[in-house]
Amino acid sequence: MRGRLITIEGIDGAGKTTLASALQAALERDRPVQLLREPGGVELSERIRELVTDPALRCDPRAEALLYAAARAQLVDERLAPWLEEGTWVLLDRFVDSSLAYQGAGRALGIDEIAALNAFATGGLTPDRTLLLRVDPAVARARQHGRSHAPDRLEREQDEFFATIAAAYDDLAARDPQRIRVLNGSDPPQSVLRNALDALADLDSRRL
Repeated sequence: MRGRLITIEGIDGAGKTTLASALQAALERDRPVQLLREPGGVELSERIRELVTDPALRCDPRAEALLYAAARAQLVDERLAPWLEEGTWVLLDRFVDSSLAYQGAGRALGIDEIAALNAFATGGLTPDRTLLLRVDPAVARARQHGRSHAPDRLEREQDEFFATIAAAYDDLAARDPQRIRVLNGSDPPQSVLRNALDALADLDSRRL
């Protein structure tokens, strides 16, 4: 049986990493589960990550979109497609929806244009379910400021940038409510995890 691709989306500081780790622990009791982040997961994609996150580099919006798509293409080829084929469930911290929101809306390159680029990059691979953590941008920014590491290139963007991205995510969820399930990222972590598991329950006949 083919595996399931579950992606976790939201603005920086929404709680994606916390949810991803908790979901992996909960899901792998019954099945093989792999957890990855984007961009990254394989050597080429990790090197691209160093470029797109480096605050010392200026990156044209189109170049940024192409770099993310390239990293994604390599990840699909080396990891996602083989794992899904062998029946593994994959949890992915960010995927195509991130590019639609960040580059399509945030960089004003166009949702349709970025969707076409990423359809080519991924070979049309679509998540079985996407969990969108919705949180007020001001709350997300406060969480970012509380982190121990210095903000990367995108995290240094202005508040208006993240407000635009949050709105774009809401629009994407409204367009595809069957795939994209919205969770309240301001809830306690255990509540977020419980709601996430409920949102995944129909992907497998076994009880999660």
